Amino acid sequence: MKFAVRLTQLALAASLLFAASAQANEAVIRKALTQQFPGAQISLVKPTPYSGLYEVYLDDQLVYTDAKAQYVITGDVIDLKNRTNLTQARLNQLQAIKWSELPLANSIKVVKGNGARKLVVFSDVDCPYCRKFEAELSKVDDITVYTFLYPIEGLHPKAVQMSKQIWCAPDRNKAWDAYITRGTVPVNDGKCANPVDETIALGQKLKVSGTPTLFFTNGQRVPGMVPAAQLEKLLAAHAK
Repeated sequence: MKFAVRLTQLALAASLLFAASAQANEAVIRKALTQQFPGAQISLVKPTPYSGLYEVYLDDQLVYTDAKAQYVITGDVIDLKNRTNLTQARLNQLQAIKWSELPLANSIKVVKGNGARKLVVFSDVDCPYCRKFEAELSKVDDITVYTFLYPIEGLHPKAVQMSKQIWCAPDRNKAWDAYITRGTVPVNDGKCANPVDETIALGQKLKVSGTPTLFFTNGQRVPGMVPAAQLEKLLAAHAK
């Protein structure tokens, strides 16, 4: 009994020592990187469970460093056993949002089947990957999709105007589907009251840098075109 108590005490002492050491290292890392990258925003410094590395969330990028910040490593950490991109998974957590704060009234809402599962998509009307994702979405049932028209003007110069025309169409759901699947241009000037500029500001605030970008009800994001089978798995996982 005494031996078990002693083991517990030793474990607790080791845990406290590790925590104190980690905090000291975090302070060293933060100070060193602030000196190396003046003006950079360091939101997080945290030890990882692998290779003695620390993760640093710096200017919305996830990088890795040693305990003294002598080296900085960029790139993805892959768990070969589970075939998992640990860096992307962690970024998805760090860049999670509050679903309740999304202005869903500024989106195009489509309900399929019972609509029980919910998904937000930031989509550029002229993005080829968004068109591919819409084709995959057509294979998914029992879902409510909120599409925010998020034109990236630097890539698609006409996307802002086209987004406004889609929103201003008599039936914006049909207009969106017709344009994204067949390239049919809505017949209007796009000068009605529309939320496109607000959505651009929102996307920039949320640091949406590419389309499509998906958000699930728990706030986590998944960037990029996702096949229907993978989307089904993601929806099931987020539902849990």
